[in-house]
Amino acid sequence: MPRALWLLVIGMLINVTGASFLWPLNTIYIHEHLGKSLSVAGVVLMLNSGASVVGNLLGGVLFDKVGGYKSILSGILITLAALVTLVFFHEWSFYIVLLVIIGLGSGIVFPAMYAMGGTVWPEGGRKAFNALYVAQNAGVAIGSALGGLVASYSFKYIFIANAMMYMLFFLIAAFSYRKISAEKAKQVSVLDEISPVKNHAKFQALLTLCMGYLLCWVAYSQWASTISAYTQEIDISLKQYSLLWTINGLLIVIGQPIVNGLIKLIAKTLKAQIMIGISIFIASFAIVSVSHQFWHFLVAMIVLTIGEMFVWPAVPTIASMVAPKGREGFYQGVVNSTATGGRMIGPLIGGVLADYYNMSALFYVLIGFLVISLFTTAAYNRKINQVQQAETIAGAAS
Repeated sequence: MPRALWLLVIGMLINVTGASFLWPLNTIYIHEHLGKSLSVAGVVLMLNSGASVVGNLLGGVLFDKVGGYKSILSGILITLAALVTLVFFHEWSFYIVLLVIIGLGSGIVFPAMYAMGGTVWPEGGRKAFNALYVAQNAGVAIGSALGGLVASYSFKYIFIANAMMYMLFFLIAAFSYRKISAEKAKQVSVLDEISPVKNHAKFQALLTLCMGYLLCWVAYSQWASTISAYTQEIDISLKQYSLLWTINGLLIVIGQPIVNGLIKLIAKTLKAQIMIGISIFIASFAIVSVSHQFWHFLVAMIVLTIGEMFVWPAVPTIASMVAPKGREGFYQGVVNSTATGGRMIGPLIGGVLADYYNMSALFYVLIGFLVISLFTTAAYNRKINQVQQAETIAGAAS
């Protein structure tokens, strides 16, 4: 990898490690330390996610308008200001407002970093996005593990540690990212080899792809919401449930190079890669639907993790490929906001289905969502192909 991408990977690792000190413990802090109900905690976290969706779109637009350096710094400064304030003021009224500001600021950063990753190493293709994806998951694993340890002493230390990590991230970005040019020529996509494709066809392709991506995230988010509650009902301990996520993070960090080699053998296109990954997701939820013991959930989590290693890095890669020149940031913003939106509405959909029907009905619906996402993925570039064929015929006729 080029040095510029390494700097982005290190920044992503520090960014997500800092964020992961706080986000897994938000519900516990709101419920147990601030004395609010779980429903209220859910509303606050939804506001945080909603602000992240806005931040994702804003970050993408900023990348296209002012470049990666200024947009990333803007997001970091907004987040850092809120985190420093949180160290001193973490009572209920302050907590709500600051958590929304944190969601907005951190949301700005992610699409800008992914867009910059695609521009600094265009010849790397999916490798740049794989590297950022692995760094992101390593940060989740490290931050979540350290966060629980730090919180055992005092929650205030969580706020301090989070602010310190973002300060380090700010210093790296301020002194290193200025040198990274966001204007490097983008590798010509295979979608553009015949002739330029109209922008509306590209955007339509992105939206179609993101429809399935949203449904995948709605299903995936159940592991942190309805499935977590379900494991408690069938007497699987919280420690065992937490172990599932530790294994998830470790598998991604260790197994991504192995999966990359497998992808080269069995998936010749990014579309095929995503469809294989979604099929693996379906297998995971089929296993969960008949699971009653810890080892069943362990197998399902391993299968789920393999599936996400196929799907999650591939979608921003396609977004980078189909994005018209000067719109890379906006396209990454759409992808990131789609993922955030899935994480936002997923627990609500899952909770309603589980409460009014049962867990079996929920799993059937989730598998149905994933089947729909197979079709949207298969069809996402149909309009692009039609435009290309029309232009080819017109060119031959002239």
